[in-house]
Amino acid sequence: MTCMNGIIVLDKPKGKTSHDMVYFMRRLTGVKRIGHTGTLDPDATGVLPICIGSATKAADMMTLSDKRYRAKFILGKTTDTQDISGKILSESDVNCGNDEIRAAIMSFLGEYDQLPPMYSAIKQNGRKLYELAREGKTAERQPRRVEIKEIEILSLGIETEFEVLCSKGTYIRTLCADIGEKLGVGACMTDLRRLQTGQFTEDDSYTCDELLRMKDEDRLSDALIRVDKLFSDYEAIHLTPNQTKSVKNGVLMTYHKPDGFYRVYDNDGNFICVGSAAGEKLKVYKSFWT
Repeated sequence: MTCMNGIIVLDKPKGKTSHDMVYFMRRLTGVKRIGHTGTLDPDATGVLPICIGSATKAADMMTLSDKRYRAKFILGKTTDTQDISGKILSESDVNCGNDEIRAAIMSFLGEYDQLPPMYSAIKQNGRKLYELAREGKTAERQPRRVEIKEIEILSLGIETEFEVLCSKGTYIRTLCADIGEKLGVGACMTDLRRLQTGQFTEDDSYTCDELLRMKDEDRLSDALIRVDKLFSDYEAIHLTPNQTKSVKNGVLMTYHKPDGFYRVYDNDGNFICVGSAAGEKLKVYKSFWT
């Protein structure tokens, strides 16, 4: 099991942190070199790709992907965490009609400057914001430009449900709070499920129980996705033994291809790197050989 390299997409359960899932996968696979690709709040569920072995080199690229979520919020209530698990800060009557709620939600389509919440893993001066928040402190934060690319409203009312496709770094509980603020009554998120991150969806994911059963049946590798699938949009290049040696030694190799990125395989068909071509020269952009 220790030679596993690739990605397993977890369906993260409620009540577990993303780091809990990393520890779970280390115990499950026996591989120490494991990382996740974008934090999910403990109360959130859904798609959490876990990179194993050499695939951890791709984790930073995967965090840049768009995400799709299904979320619920309740109007007339605000909390310090912006979700239902937090301390209630205010409660108010809700007199908004469905048309008004719909207009407020849809007004966030496109780019907007979102202020990161205090209860987040963002670091400031070497400390995570949620650590400061737990001490009752508030740090000055700068708004970050995010993009809400799609919104589908599933139900409307004091309790509202919607799906959203958004750019990296978007906090959905902050979006819910911002919608409530726009309506003048406040809001907090009550449920969140990640449906997709990049090319990975719920259909690719496995629950912890399913993975434990697959391990018992000695077929855990069936859940493993090869890392080169991440780069399936790139054209494949297959090298000769001498070319493979040159690339692995860091030699800038002459290769007559248009400028851009390529999936590079050795002469045995093993994926070894993402290559970058410029001026008919090919070099390693990110290596994946072990």
